[in-house]
Amino acid sequence: MHPFLDEGFHVRWSTLVPEAVEPDIRKALEIAKANLDAVCAVTPAEATYENTFGAFEKASDLLSLGWGRLNHLDSVCDEPAQRAALNAMLPEVSEFFASIPLNEKLWAVLKAFGESPAVAALGPVEKRFVEETMLDFVQSGADLPEDQKARVAAVEAELSKLTKQYSEHVLDATNAWDLLIEDESKLAGLPASAKAAALANAKAKGLATDEKPAWRFTLQMPSMFPLMQHLDDEGIRRQVWEASVKVAGEGELDNTQLVWEILKLRKEKAAILGHDHFADLTLQRRMARNGATALKFTEDLHDRIEAPFQAEYRSLCDYKGKKTGEPVDGLQPWEFAYWSEKRRQEEYDLDDEALRPYFPVDRVMSGMFDLCSQLFGITIHEREAAYFERGSDSQSSSDSQLPEVWHPEVKFYDLLDTKSGEHLGSFYADWHPRESKRGGAWMNCLFTGHPGGNGAAREAHLGLIIGNMSPPVDGKQALLTHGEVETIFHEFGHLLHGLLSDVSVRSLAGTNVPWDFVELPSQIMENFCWDRRSLDYFAKHHETGATIPDDLYDRMIAAKNYMSATGFMRQLAFGKLDLELHTSLDRYVGRDLDEVDREILSSYRVPMKTDSPSMARRFNHLFSSPTGYAAGYYSYKWAEVLDADAFTRFQENGVIDPESGADFREHILSKGNSEPVDELFRRFMGRDPELEPLLQRSGLAGAAMVDGRSEIADERQEAGV
Repeated sequence: MHPFLDEGFHVRWSTLVPEAVEPDIRKALEIAKANLDAVCAVTPAEATYENTFGAFEKASDLLSLGWGRLNHLDSVCDEPAQRAALNAMLPEVSEFFASIPLNEKLWAVLKAFGESPAVAALGPVEKRFVEETMLDFVQSGADLPEDQKARVAAVEAELSKLTKQYSEHVLDATNAWDLLIEDESKLAGLPASAKAAALANAKAKGLATDEKPAWRFTLQMPSMFPLMQHLDDEGIRRQVWEASVKVAGEGELDNTQLVWEILKLRKEKAAILGHDHFADLTLQRRMARNGATALKFTEDLHDRIEAPFQAEYRSLCDYKGKKTGEPVDGLQPWEFAYWSEKRRQEEYDLDDEALRPYFPVDRVMSGMFDLCSQLFGITIHEREAAYFERGSDSQSSSDSQLPEVWHPEVKFYDLLDTKSGEHLGSFYADWHPRESKRGGAWMNCLFTGHPGGNGAAREAHLGLIIGNMSPPVDGKQALLTHGEVETIFHEFGHLLHGLLSDVSVRSLAGTNVPWDFVELPSQIMENFCWDRRSLDYFAKHHETGATIPDDLYDRMIAAKNYMSATGFMRQLAFGKLDLELHTSLDRYVGRDLDEVDREILSSYRVPMKTDSPSMARRFNHLFSSPTGYAAGYYSYKWAEVLDADAFTRFQENGVIDPESGADFREHILSKGNSEPVDELFRRFMGRDPELEPLLQRSGLAGAAMVDGRSEIADERQEAGV
């Protein structure tokens, strides 16, 4: 019995106990190695696509299945025994995957078939898989001398260990801090929803009762951010800010040295593989192609919006001066969100709390499903699900035939094609924070299905979407902020990219696309959170069912681009820091990390009166996996250009346009990486992407044009791509 390797579609989460990790993963490793050995034994005379590339593609499926489930549980249900079990197996699993492209016998078999005339007779998807796999091997060092191959494998294994340690430090440091307030008068300015959540949190921890209330705050965003925006007590805001920027920056959980070690290992790997730096290694098959193009893209956008960005800060300082009657020569970082929100409420008469009642999480989800049904020809049904404690005897329960979930709050859904009724996929949704769950929001695929055809039956996909949204309080439904609604739509866009995939080769399916394209399906969905026609599908009052009143909607739209240059520059700053560290490490290594951060981002940050420690110590996107978004954080802005441009087609046709939706499903969502992604975009839009729609959407078009150039294509051409 190997529960982590159970290939049943409905995962029995209650059976996935820490004691099963080592025997299950070792079993999967044995099977994967045997499968690869079988490919290695194929002679040129008997070689076919099926027993070479086809067999290779499926060789480690069982290992990926079990290891993926374990890593998912590590993200949402962290606990000591499971963490220890994962870390015990991590070196072996990392070594196995790192060794694949360095396996001489395997490469000899694949290379011989990949260069043979037989490839010409393959279908287009199989042919692309052969081409992509050949490039994977070459770019991972398959043609290196033996000693260099061994070093690449060792570097990859060490990166897996260090990045896992980095991620654990961030989680543990976040959970190590809390603030308990027992004097309600100190909560002046805090919205009722945030107070209720803090009270419920304190009660759940046994720190408060109805008779003796207290309010507990943590560094999880739904707890911390309302406090930073609204609390009048500056001393408490400062205390929370100081705690948040010290996450993974002190004591045993300090990530400073890990950052440098990870960066040096990545640079070493790139050098062995013939690249000047990690960015060029990582980006060679993404849309940007190299670090110079990505950096130029980032710096060009910076130059276009720097003036309005600085003007926004000066204007906010002036606003505080007028309100306090005192001269203001700058703001403290714990003041920025507070005064920004004060001004937004005054100038636009808009408070996020006024919108919350229209965004109960269940109605947001059901309305989003209705909207996507209209757009993409799908139907989504919630399924009754069961939760069992891990290690319990779930099979004896009357609910044993229901899909299981890993936590009582998790929901399970089926997604069908409306016309054919086919079951295309299923997914889990887990929206609220827990101490055992890492921060942020993400989508993942637990099982990639198959579209069927040529005698094969369709296999459904299985995915998940995770967030850390405002939790329910006192048994009432969770009411979300508009920003949290955008996050749900964003992650659902990723999920659609996975569940609507119609690619027969799993390695090319769904979200397995270049990372500067992967955010297009997610970010285009955020646009539907602003248009009146689409909002009315899901923005309905939790008590009355009424849609957002016209005057409130008008204020919401009027405030849409408030401080937009600041938000824009914040994303560019993350991308700039990422690219500089990965392209010019020799310039910075060995120096103080905070000094390096300030130098790189000198014109990307406003001159706060107190400097913030570097985000790099808690930047999971860059440092919590061997690659992840490293040298690729610019992808968010790159994809924003794509999504703003692509959404103009929906706007031109009334937004809720089934024809545009069907084409987006056909050309983008269903195709994965089965064809070059820039060609897929051209099929949907009929041309290359243009920059101007993003600047217009952000209210920054007036500062936008440089020599009239507006296309991503120009960025690539100027870099010699």
